[in-house]
Amino acid sequence: MVIRAIVADDQAVVRTGFVNLLATQDDIAVVGEAADGVQAVRVAAQQRPDLALLDIRMPHKNGIEAAREILAASGGATKVLMLTTFGLDEYVYDALAAGAGGFLLKDATFPELLHAVRVVARGDALLAPEVTKRLIAEFARQRSATVPARSPDGLTAREAEVLVLIARGLSNAEIADRLTISDHTVKTHINRLFAKMALRDRAQAVILAYELGLVRPGPPGP
Repeated sequence: MVIRAIVADDQAVVRTGFVNLLATQDDIAVVGEAADGVQAVRVAAQQRPDLALLDIRMPHKNGIEAAREILAASGGATKVLMLTTFGLDEYVYDALAAGAGGFLLKDATFPELLHAVRVVARGDALLAPEVTKRLIAEFARQRSATVPARSPDGLTAREAEVLVLIARGLSNAEIADRLTISDHTVKTHINRLFAKMALRDRAQAVILAYELGLVRPGPPGP
């Protein structure tokens, strides 16, 4: 399946660079470009892409506002991957609330870019490691109310275990290997815990796991 993507960034050199890199892949087709958030919303409505790669800081309408409108108009069919930098922690929270499925640093390597596009396009969440560290540190510091604290009592022991592994950054395949279960079983557990805890995506699952104290900042467990 070919991933139809649009790229929005007000810096022409950066935008062209991303477009040219993505265009080298047989499974990715760039179907539109935008220089600001207003254009991004318009191009997304016209092209109905699978993925919108949006810079957070853009004129006229920033990436977060554009993401919110694109997601609402597409009913979630278009996934959003945000471009961010080290100094934009406050925007990460807003982008999560808007429904973004992933965050990528602008200095990411080519393989990291391709991996992020493919992961987010298929509906999984992805946070660049640097962004995840900052996000976790901030939640640990102020116990943000982005996702209200709630009791994990409604989860089975296995669902809680899966939640912890998601929070530690494991993929479905890695969770399956760790728990010695099938990928299908992992997906079933994830779907159930998302429904029980009213979670939209893996990014919210990470937040919830820290809010509940199931995992804490520091080196990942074995």
